[in-house]
Amino acid sequence: MIACLAASGVPMTASQVQAELGGDLAYNTVLTAMTRLYAKQALERSPQGRAFAYRLSGEGAADAEAGVTAHRMHLLLEAGADRTSVLARFVGEMDEETERLLRALLEEAEATGPSGPSGASGPVASEREDR
Repeated sequence: MIACLAASGVPMTASQVQAELGGDLAYNTVLTAMTRLYAKQALERSPQGRAFAYRLSGEGAADAEAGVTAHRMHLLLEAGADRTSVLARFVGEMDEETERLLRALLEEAEATGPSGPSGASGPVASEREDR
């Protein structure tokens, strides 16, 4: 669905996405998935007649995928009984490049305030674009 919305470049309703995907998925399945992606802030929506038209949030498919992955990471972290142990193991298993990137992101977030680096600007932007 994300790839379909990225390829279209324009907001699409659930029925339009279903048709574009070939109709193998039930309308309710497509609508449920799009509603969940909206809840995870991977999609934005606006009224179109009696339905909603959905489009990718941020800068496209990569941004939408990053938002979904970050949401999953938060859910997993919240589900753990010992947050400190979970984070310590996570950081302990990182390669040097990922650890350097995480440090830079944390520094950037500290410098920009509570909202953190949400856009593709800042000192770490080029690192994000390279991946």
